[in-house]
Amino acid sequence: MTNGDKHDPHQRSSTDESLRSERRKTDLELAARSEAVRSVATDVLSEARDKADVVLSDARDLEDRNSAGQSRQLVADRSNARAHEDAALQQQRNDADATARRERQRRNLALAGLLAFEREDTDLRLEIERERVDKALTSREDFLAMVSHDLRSLLGGIALNAELLGDVEEGTDEPFAKVKRYGASIQRFSARMNRLVGDLIDIASIEAGKLSMLRVRHNASALLRDSLEAFEPAAAMQGVELASKQDDTTAVVELDYERILQVLTNVVGNALKFTPRGGRITVSLERRGEEVCYSVVDTGCGIAPDLLDTVFMRYYQSNVGDRRGLGLGLFIAKSIVEGHGGRIWAESSPGQGCTVRFTLPLHGAPQAAV
Repeated sequence: MTNGDKHDPHQRSSTDESLRSERRKTDLELAARSEAVRSVATDVLSEARDKADVVLSDARDLEDRNSAGQSRQLVADRSNARAHEDAALQQQRNDADATARRERQRRNLALAGLLAFEREDTDLRLEIERERVDKALTSREDFLAMVSHDLRSLLGGIALNAELLGDVEEGTDEPFAKVKRYGASIQRFSARMNRLVGDLIDIASIEAGKLSMLRVRHNASALLRDSLEAFEPAAAMQGVELASKQDDTTAVVELDYERILQVLTNVVGNALKFTPRGGRITVSLERRGEEVCYSVVDTGCGIAPDLLDTVFMRYYQSNVGDRRGLGLGLFIAKSIVEGHGGRIWAESSPGQGCTVRFTLPLHGAPQAAV
């Protein structure tokens, strides 16, 4: 099959034209809404100023009636003072109008930049997905392109929020709330970048056979507790129940605590991605002879039996359109578990949820060669 046979060029051309048409409609709608908001704000401001002018005029008329019979000089002085007051008031209004225009321009520029960024991102993702239809995206070059794009997108988000942060002015409505909101966005983007870079470093270490692990004795149940605490906020936000179950609270395992916690984090995080609102994830611990077994059971969509081993392959994603990761989490988890002399596997069937289990030898138990 040739590259030209893998897709319908007319269908893609129609899709592209539909996308361009929707973007034109969006641009017109945004422009219309912006003009409507500006018009309403202008009308409200004009009405308020007109009322203020009426109040001022009435006050001056009253003052004039009460000052009847004053000398011409006093009348002239009062008239000059009022002229200066009017000029100062008009200057204040002109300055306020100029400030409002600048603020609108900044918002429009920020919106235009965000819209352009999102459209560029959409175009790139569309192009990537089309390439994935034509050819399986498994080569190192394609993977590095995805990583570069994800890093660039995250950096773009950080840069945009930093620019908005710099535009926050003292005296504006709730400046500290804006600073906090933009700062929180920057922190989220930075955390995702750190996680991505960490995964890449781990992959490079695994390929070189140099994945570092410092193994000391730990209580197996402490890992269960720490992994649950890490995901409780995210689970609550997604409306997913997170529970635990264990039958041995004294089992001691010789392990790299942070690495095995990384395994649990990857497995629980993966379960959270595919468990719908109202679902349940149960993390359990049990002793099986000379080893302990951790299990993560979810009520998600499940996995076809013929794909149960595939999910632990590098760069694997159950849905090629899913861009919530690079398909590294379970591969890294498998490498870490096997580096400890344990095993990891999945049990599932479509529509019945998924269970991922992994074992670790107890402290002092004989270990098979890895």
